[in-house]
Amino acid sequence: MKRLIASIALIAAGFSAMAQTAVLNPVKKIEVTGNAEMEIVPDIIYLNISLKEYYKDNNNKTKVAIETVEKQLQQAVINAGIPKENFMLDNVYGYNYDWNMRDKKRDPNFLARKQYRLKLTKLDKVNDILSAVDPKGIESVNVAEYTHSKMDDFKKELKIKAMKDAKEKAGYLVGAIGEQLGGVLEIYDNESQPSYYPRPMMAMYKSADAMGAESGSMPEIDFKSIKLKSDVRLIFNIK
Repeated sequence: MKRLIASIALIAAGFSAMAQTAVLNPVKKIEVTGNAEMEIVPDIIYLNISLKEYYKDNNNKTKVAIETVEKQLQQAVINAGIPKENFMLDNVYGYNYDWNMRDKKRDPNFLARKQYRLKLTKLDKVNDILSAVDPKGIESVNVAEYTHSKMDDFKKELKIKAMKDAKEKAGYLVGAIGEQLGGVLEIYDNESQPSYYPRPMMAMYKSADAMGAESGSMPEIDFKSIKLKSDVRLIFNIK
């Protein structure tokens, strides 16, 4: 029993000595943040193109069916050489119609609308595609989403640059007081979402009524750039 008590006392004394040593000789360290930024041009752009039925005359007697406008758009996409899988139906909607009554006769005042999503790698063919569709059948066109096919590679590159930036900062700060930088003790990655800066934004396609006499003209289209940021926090030992 005496031996056990002596052993416990010895261990306690050892811990006490270690604690005192840690207090007398604290670990010298420095905490810094590293930053990196990059602006890239997207190479994947998704457009929403909304089509609608419309009347040819002011008396609302001769209706152009949605299928007619739809075929114009589909053919224009094919002629532009865009892969079939990059052109898809996104939504179907309309007014004065109960979609649960599909077997009954459609309300003659119903105007159907369909929204398509078009995936592009660049916007040089958009004007040609929209020009092939009757402008009265186009309700709107807008950019739904855009990104880059190498986004993960860019993010990885930025993180490396941010780490190097943090180490450089820590090095000259420590060197300014005559000390030497040691190894890294802790790393914190502050993940951030991409920022989108207009370069400018793509113009919204005008409806046929709004375009009036200029219904045959197409809007000038450009796209936004994407600004990526990476922030890290590192703690280094000071020798």
